[in-house]
Amino acid sequence: MVPSPAAPRHRLPAPAAASVTVLLWASAFVSIRSAGAAYSPGALALGRLLAGALTLGIVCAVRREGLPPRSAWRGIALSGLLWFGCYMVVLNWGEQQVDAGTAALVVNVGPILIALLGARFLGDPMPPRLLAGMAVSFAGAVTVGLSMSGEGGSSVLGVALCLLAAVTYACGVVSQKPALGSASALQATAYGCGIGALFCLPFAGQLWQQAADAPASATLNMVYLGVFPTALAFTTWAYALARTTASSMGATTYAVPALVVGMSWLFLGEVPGLLTLGGGVLCLAGVAVSRSRPRRRPDPQTAVRQRTEAAQRQET
Repeated sequence: MVPSPAAPRHRLPAPAAASVTVLLWASAFVSIRSAGAAYSPGALALGRLLAGALTLGIVCAVRREGLPPRSAWRGIALSGLLWFGCYMVVLNWGEQQVDAGTAALVVNVGPILIALLGARFLGDPMPPRLLAGMAVSFAGAVTVGLSMSGEGGSSVLGVALCLLAAVTYACGVVSQKPALGSASALQATAYGCGIGALFCLPFAGQLWQQAADAPASATLNMVYLGVFPTALAFTTWAYALARTTASSMGATTYAVPALVVGMSWLFLGEVPGLLTLGGGVLCLAGVAVSRSRPRRRPDPQTAVRQRTEAAQRQET
């Protein structure tokens, strides 16, 4: 008897991995807002990265992951400095100036920057549906941003910091994409997180002092940020990014503002208005458009052949 071939290993579909990332990143905006009352931006970033690096280090040890290939180190180092390091400090600072929903919306200028940088440096295609979906989502982001800024909860400094976070986020994603051609998602995330933690080490004194006085809820939020929105969500992001374009992955994050508005309403009591909710719906609709695929028109010769075969079957 010929032995049957081994069944292929089950792999998580890229859209499912991206969905995990989007949900956890949305929760991060709420947790940052909560923990930021007790921790300064740099201390919170360092605590989050240390928790993430420890978690990822344990996973790497269990899975016996080796060092990334030499060719991947440049992309990992750049993404670690820009995305894991600079982005997290600047975002934490920005969220001390604006509410969680506004921060998420301003940061979501990032997908547009990712699409432009991806087309320029990675050769990513920009199909019409992707562009249309991004336009719809961006309109939703602007709608929510205007509706929330009218309530007096935003500041010029906060918006500027969130814009800077968007730039570092976009540059980090585009830097990470080539590294995933030779390094695994876990390697890229673990070593990128470690590099980000090294970048934030100057804030170690602040973290030590503030952790002694911080309430347990703030510290638990910081640990949550490290384990789930960082260790888990950045790994599922890298996993999905390795299997699609940076532009397409960036477009999926337009769902984050809509989720953040809902989570802020539920956990922080930041009640959105009707215009805010309408903008959130536009954000989700744009993601749906950007991720949809055009229907394939049947080839005329194939259609004729199918009709001929059907007629022959009826005759027999």
